[in-house]
Amino acid sequence: MYLRFIVLILVLFLVLYRSSSAYDLIPSQKQSEAELKLLREQQFKRQIEEGFDAFLDPTHNYADFTGRVSDRNDQSQILKVSSENRNIRFFRAGDLVEFRLASQEKSRLCEGYVRSIEEGFFVMFVKDLNRCFSSDAFFRRGTMLVFRSERLAERVLEASKYRVVLVKRRRDFFEQLNRINHFVWSFDQERVKVAADYDRRILALQEEREQALTGLIKTKQDNLRLQTELKSQLDHLDRDLDFYRISKDQLLVDRWHLDHDVGLPVGERPQKEVKTESTIQELYDRRDFQ
Repeated sequence: MYLRFIVLILVLFLVLYRSSSAYDLIPSQKQSEAELKLLREQQFKRQIEEGFDAFLDPTHNYADFTGRVSDRNDQSQILKVSSENRNIRFFRAGDLVEFRLASQEKSRLCEGYVRSIEEGFFVMFVKDLNRCFSSDAFFRRGTMLVFRSERLAERVLEASKYRVVLVKRRRDFFEQLNRINHFVWSFDQERVKVAADYDRRILALQEEREQALTGLIKTKQDNLRLQTELKSQLDHLDRDLDFYRISKDQLLVDRWHLDHDVGLPVGERPQKEVKTESTIQELYDRRDFQ
């Protein structure tokens, strides 16, 4: 009962710690977009450093694991090892692996180098098996071995950090998918909304068109009335101009007094007298000369 109470206290403390850490990262409304982006980047880096969403236990030793020899060659230099540890898939060819027999905790460690990796298996090359196994004994298939690989621990740490990136990318994809699903599921409502919007615009344009045509017709009627009025005024002005025109008739000296007077400007009347006697005499003289 006391142990359960302690565990409950620890769980509550962990939840409160996570909650306080999360609330510390919530930006205030007064922060700008640049500060918000910087805060998100810091949060993301913090998640990577702490292994958040990576299922990485910092207290666990990922360098040590166990395996069982499933096959070997005649010289026991190439061993095929099966292991239930799924982290062996992070091995790469050439990685150093140290191992010993599970029954000999104080024996020296042998060294092996990974050659290939399969699902649940990896093959390694052992240069000298006598360091951890007696040369007089028979190295049997099914022997349990304890392995240690610092390179595997580094790869697990790198994989955990990369998993945070993948989790964030997956979360972003889910957000995009949710937006797309929301659009697809609400397509009918959006179509009705868009159609109603355009119907409202069309109706407004039709009303504006009717108003423009009505105004144009009204302007035409006003211009027709103004045209009639202007014609009437011009006729009245023509009559006044004709009535108030001053005539100047000189019956004795004006040879054009019987012409139709149209009221157009003419030169000074009578014009200067033209002497024609010299001209007629010159014509007679030219005829006699010829």
